[in-house]
Amino acid sequence: MATPINRRNWLKSSLLITGALTLPSILQKATAKSGPASLGSSGILTDAEIEASLLSEVPVIKARLSANENPFGPSAKAKKAIVDALDTSYRYAFSTLQQFSEKIAIAESLDKKQVLLGAGSGSLLHAAAMYFSKNGGSIVSADPTYNSLPRDAEKSFAAKWIKVPLTADYKHDLDAMEKAIDSTTSLVYLCNPNNPTGTVVDTEKLKAFCERVSKRVPIFIDEAYIDYLPDPQATTLIHCVRKGQNIIVARTFSKLHGFAGLRVGYMVALPDMITQLEPYCNRGDISATSVSAALASYDDKEHLQAALKKTNESKEYLYKILKQEGYEYIPSSANFVMFPVAMDSVRFTEEMMKRGVSVRSWKFANKEWCRVSIGTMEEMKAFEDAFKQVS
Repeated sequence: MATPINRRNWLKSSLLITGALTLPSILQKATAKSGPASLGSSGILTDAEIEASLLSEVPVIKARLSANENPFGPSAKAKKAIVDALDTSYRYAFSTLQQFSEKIAIAESLDKKQVLLGAGSGSLLHAAAMYFSKNGGSIVSADPTYNSLPRDAEKSFAAKWIKVPLTADYKHDLDAMEKAIDSTTSLVYLCNPNNPTGTVVDTEKLKAFCERVSKRVPIFIDEAYIDYLPDPQATTLIHCVRKGQNIIVARTFSKLHGFAGLRVGYMVALPDMITQLEPYCNRGDISATSVSAALASYDDKEHLQAALKKTNESKEYLYKILKQEGYEYIPSSANFVMFPVAMDSVRFTEEMMKRGVSVRSWKFANKEWCRVSIGTMEEMKAFEDAFKQVS
């Protein structure tokens, strides 16, 4: 009987049989093939290209720390909901999607017309990129930040991307961002906590900024990582929506809920804004199994607290490693940590990958940077072993 072989092992075997390719050549070819349009503002490989490199001849991937995933996964209740939903998954999930929207609206003291669902926050960011750049204009954001929305607006829909450097402590420079707004600005985008730096804007300053600026132009607040804060409710800007401000707040289940591969997210805004954005985003992209899992996970505070505790324990272990090796880092309020490296950052990631550990590289503020996603304790120890060899 033939031995079963999965796709990844087949690809690895094929590469080895045909002579194999070195990792640097894989990365170089991926960069050349993808071209500038698929690179981020830092000029680094995209997540998809990094995933492609994982299928190279690297013997064993010991730690995948490049995509800010939650390695502790979805809760047992979410997994059970997925299994239970399979029996009726031949039907469209209209009623379950409606139930989920209503659950969010009730929890946030909003009208159900103020909630828009999406397959992760990625589809919502893309919808906003299309809508706010359909007439050209410009998008103002920090730099660096999570660049999905402004990059799409610039590369795919001909908007201008106005990049505002971070402050000396690597936070959004709200004063400079406000000054960058002009008659062409169609949207201001803020990721809070910010990716890739993991920093958080002072809440009171951000509230004051939103109250002023939202009278002139819409503000999109990406709260993908807010669940990693000690008190998310004290930091979220959803209350600004309740107050009638022209604010859009996006949330995702891809992080603390462990749904990166299940794809569930939502945004909240004023009813008129939701009406305008809805044609650009198909909420039906969420599968019946995923929305059922999201319903179960939404109130599973015990699991979320346990995942947060394990994340923080792994993060503290990472901090200790960096300190022992004489590296500084940016204190993080998310599930990743950024620190400057003493070599070319792309070369650093290549050397780490050779040792079975995937991380990300950035170049900004005249420094070379590495961003490490928080993994399990076993994965952090794999990072430690590779890091001590490379550093």
